[in-house]
Amino acid sequence: MSFLFKSIDHIQLAAPKGSEEIARKFYKDILGFEEVEKPETLKKNGGVWFASGNIQVHIGIEEPFSPSKKAHPAFEIDNIEELKIYFSKNQVEYVEDELLPGANRIYIFDPFGNRIELLEWIKE
Repeated sequence: MSFLFKSIDHIQLAAPKGSEEIARKFYKDILGFEEVEKPETLKKNGGVWFASGNIQVHIGIEEPFSPSKKAHPAFEIDNIEELKIYFSKNQVEYVEDELLPGANRIYIFDPFGNRIELLEWIKE
């Protein structure tokens, strides 16, 4: 083959119409992502984009809306124990999962019900 997959450019999650401010409060204020300005040609579609380093999350408007309960992005993080404390202080519920060998991981749901995995690989 003469082509190569290099990386994931962005992840898109769906949200209901008019939910941009709720997305900002969660992805920007709670998770710490920065808002990225959408291209002018796409602003009419609604939604909002976020970035943290080279990770981008695009929140797109979908009608009728249905959250992703099984399909999900998974973000590798550092210091998951501190993240759990932070979530508890900010009333963000999480579910611990010990099924992936070698990983400490949790699941959260965004305000729209989309599942998000957060994991830290255990260093031996």
